[in-house]
Amino acid sequence: MVKVKVAIVCEGKDDKKFFLKLLKDLGLDEKLVEFYPLGVKSNFFNLGNSTYSALKKQIDAEEIAKVLFVVDADNAEDNAKYGGLENTKRELTAIIQKLKIEAVSSIYVMCDPNTKTGYLELFLLSTLPKDKKDCIDCFLKCISFNPKDGDKSTHERIYKSSIAHPLSPYQFNHPNFDTLKTELKNLFTGI
Repeated sequence: MVKVKVAIVCEGKDDKKFFLKLLKDLGLDEKLVEFYPLGVKSNFFNLGNSTYSALKKQIDAEEIAKVLFVVDADNAEDNAKYGGLENTKRELTAIIQKLKIEAVSSIYVMCDPNTKTGYLELFLLSTLPKDKKDCIDCFLKCISFNPKDGDKSTHERIYKSSIAHPLSPYQFNHPNFDTLKTELKNLFTGI
């Protein structure tokens, strides 16, 4: 008999690593999670993506009981259709409805909760104390860092540095994590 699992559909391997740490912190069994990394955000909105076929097959076979879609908000100014919190939610909800899996699906859009834009790394930075966040923002401005041109994981590396949190790379007890932790706990409810 196949053990029923849950699925997390995310953008990439860095997201998976992050979720494995958060699941462990929450005491949730990561062995019950099937990850479906889609690579880039645009793949979330491609109904013909082969990953969706594989996911749907497992849902239909009752091997996957629940699915959490986690995608970056990015910025509406950069992409009027898929960028920003509301656009991302709306378009991903439409894909989930077309896949006919809305009964088992939920969405979490990763962003800075204050600006409603960004991605995982900016979400992490939002959990820093204001003085540390201001210091990092000043540094990035000073070096003319542009995440569109550079590696946005630079934000996460700075976050994990001794400047930000020398003893603990993630501050899972920060209130900005509350909604995401609730979504993950709900994913496991009844499994």
